[in-house]
Amino acid sequence: MAQKVKLSTIAESLGISTATVSLALRDSPLVASATRERIKEQARALGYIYNRRAASLRTSRSGIIGVVVHDIMNPFYGEILKAIESELDRNQHTFILSNHYDSVEKQRNFIETLLQLGGDGVIMSPAIGTPPADVQLAEDNGMPAIFVARSMEELDLPTYRGDDSYGIALATNHLIGLGHRCIAMIGGTDQTSTGRDRYAGYVNALKKAGIAVDPGLRIPGPRTKQGGFEAAVHFLSLPQKPTAAVCWNDLVAIGLMNGISRAGLTPGADISVTGYDDLEEASISTPSLTTVWNGQAEVGRLAARALLDRLAGSSAPNGMHLIKPEMRIRQSTGPYRETAESYLTL
Repeated sequence: MAQKVKLSTIAESLGISTATVSLALRDSPLVASATRERIKEQARALGYIYNRRAASLRTSRSGIIGVVVHDIMNPFYGEILKAIESELDRNQHTFILSNHYDSVEKQRNFIETLLQLGGDGVIMSPAIGTPPADVQLAEDNGMPAIFVARSMEELDLPTYRGDDSYGIALATNHLIGLGHRCIAMIGGTDQTSTGRDRYAGYVNALKKAGIAVDPGLRIPGPRTKQGGFEAAVHFLSLPQKPTAAVCWNDLVAIGLMNGISRAGLTPGADISVTGYDDLEEASISTPSLTTVWNGQAEVGRLAARALLDRLAGSSAPNGMHLIKPEMRIRQSTGPYRETAESYLTL
């Protein structure tokens, strides 16, 4: 078996000190950039592998960050993760990803494993029902936690997310401005801070416009395209005959539009539909989706930056840090038409 390449091997081959090699491989500004690159090239040529475990013993840092979210298959979380990854890459940190699918046990196992690996910190969108003690376990063991997308009222930790109440109010007010008065809300759950805030934004917008809030116009639950598609049956059979729908997210909205189209109706003409998040798919759907930009990339960047600052000794401010959403008006919404109320049920 070939002998393991050491820092001293690289140093001897270049005629420099081991300390200089060590600094260069850690991208220290104390070593000139040209020298750093020459050392890195030699290290690659010799087959040097960075020993993270040994480095962690010297520095008390592993360079490992944990990221745990609901489901990375949701592009919303994918966009947050991409921004987190970019920020961590610039600072030579590696992340380990886990999906909890709202399983508290799965999330707890991930945090415990991360602690066993000597993780430096964790960025998380907490699972429904997360006990504060599970997050406090990380904090108490020197592994700071940052929240994204969801918050926990019991814990005052740095939390980065869009202003969901304001954002859904933007979408609801857009539909009201088009003359719609019977507006349904589809998707989400009161079990998450996001769900509660979005429903509150919908309710507040209706009340401010003098429109009675009808609990029968809320269809909770769906969070995926399949869920939105299946909700179309319920939506189109509502006795109130809504002419518009505010959807929990873009995935639900696109699924709903597919269901509406399957019923022989035209989204944007017969029934107006808004989404939330402004995913890439929103602008290329048919019709293109009117939605709310929710700042996912900014959420991920700020969360990663806050964690890195805490690891560097700076105190990232606790509490909520909200990104202000913006409307993206496209083809899936249009003016209220009286004839729309006469659509047939499925």
